[in-house]
Amino acid sequence: MHIGLPKEIKNHEYRVALTPGGVRELVARGHRVSVQAEAGIGAGYPDEAYREAGADLVADVDALWASAELILKVKEPQAEEVARLRPAQTLFTYLHLAAEERLTRGLIDSGATCIAYETITDDLGGLPLLAPMSRVAGRMAVQAGAHSLEKAQGGAGILLPGVPGVAPAKVTVIGGGVVGENAARMALGLGAEVTILDKSLPRLEVLDHRYQGRIRTVYSTTETLEVAVRESDMIIGAVLVPGAAAPKLVTRGMLGEMRPGSVLVDVAIDQGGCFETSKPTTHADPSYVVDGIVHYCVANMPGAVARTSTQALTNATLPFVIALADKGWQRALADDAHFCAGLNVHAGQVTYAAIGEAFGLDVAATEQILEG
Repeated sequence: MHIGLPKEIKNHEYRVALTPGGVRELVARGHRVSVQAEAGIGAGYPDEAYREAGADLVADVDALWASAELILKVKEPQAEEVARLRPAQTLFTYLHLAAEERLTRGLIDSGATCIAYETITDDLGGLPLLAPMSRVAGRMAVQAGAHSLEKAQGGAGILLPGVPGVAPAKVTVIGGGVVGENAARMALGLGAEVTILDKSLPRLEVLDHRYQGRIRTVYSTTETLEVAVRESDMIIGAVLVPGAAAPKLVTRGMLGEMRPGSVLVDVAIDQGGCFETSKPTTHADPSYVVDGIVHYCVANMPGAVARTSTQALTNATLPFVIALADKGWQRALADDAHFCAGLNVHAGQVTYAAIGEAFGLDVAATEQILEG
């Protein structure tokens, strides 16, 4: 199969879909890999590393998109990339379509087969291709939030761990999944007072046991959320509804109950955000202030640590990429029900229920598509 790795063009996105090591594995299996020139520079991988791995280096991005059968990316395709897609192609990347109607309709119009990293499942009910970036984003959320608490950034001027004689900051994490646990772990390690809110008692029990009570675990209700909003210096939104838009848990009205200079970090912004006042930002201009509260809502947080993120992403995606390349998308998905859950759009039809529900679109039965 001919596989294309274009350079990411989203604002301040430095990741690349595969490391040179990942490319080498595909080439060794007889596949042709074309990499856009300088695609890996931001992650610390020069063109020569891909050339040594057996890839073709392509300067003309239009030529790369036109010739590849399978396009591998990191972030959702931008408008100019959607325009390059064609019906015979398979796109494999993060999509987060439930929060992006224009992108969804663009992919429908392209006729391409679009498989999303973030909706692929596993035997344990997890999301194995979302998890590595969730770990990165969860840990980065605390770094970003700590920086945003500084007075020069609009924050209250609070040091996360405090100092002897001065209390540490109070950090609340909404959601105890992969993002939430990694955020809580990072905040705890930096010396903050940490609380996790979640609606799953079994998950709260796991976290309580794992951290031996050093992290407060609280069952999430409207009341406990309101208390957390009032008392916290930093709130990290780590809520995930797989493939669907995130619920708006912190309303604008609640901001008036927070201390001025407190910080909201919305890691769910890729799925529309879990704070009513959230809007996507970039690494170039990462935060803004609403009603005295600093909002950090960068939609591609892991892009700032591109080398770590690219390595972690390749480790997770490579087995699925190999399956697509060796078998073709139809057989690869038919052979693996968990992989099949990644199919979001095919031949002008939405195939993922949460996306259809978000935009009032009919949803095609995946089973019929695979049989066809």
